[in-house]
Amino acid sequence: MNAGRRVVIHIDELVLRGFRPEDRHAIAEGLQAELARLYAASPDALQALAGLGSAPRMRIGEVSVAAGTRPARVGSLLAGGLQRGMQP
Repeated sequence: MNAGRRVVIHIDELVLRGFRPEDRHAIAEGLQAELARLYAASPDALQALAGLGSAPRMRIGEVSVAAGTRPARVGSLLAGGLQRGMQP
């Protein structure tokens, strides 16, 4: 894969149950930052992601989050779940 190639991940809707509505932006920012970090660090994962094409819906299953976890960390944990869910 070219180093200059750009991959865009568009998440139209992220359904989160059990979180405060005011935490949604911090969760989204944590998710975005961690996805960028994960895929920048792993060309193989990026190659697998590019091979998936468009996915109209993806369920990642459960992601364990301890009570009191900061919203940005919740986003980071979700990114790990998404990455696992995108593996072939």
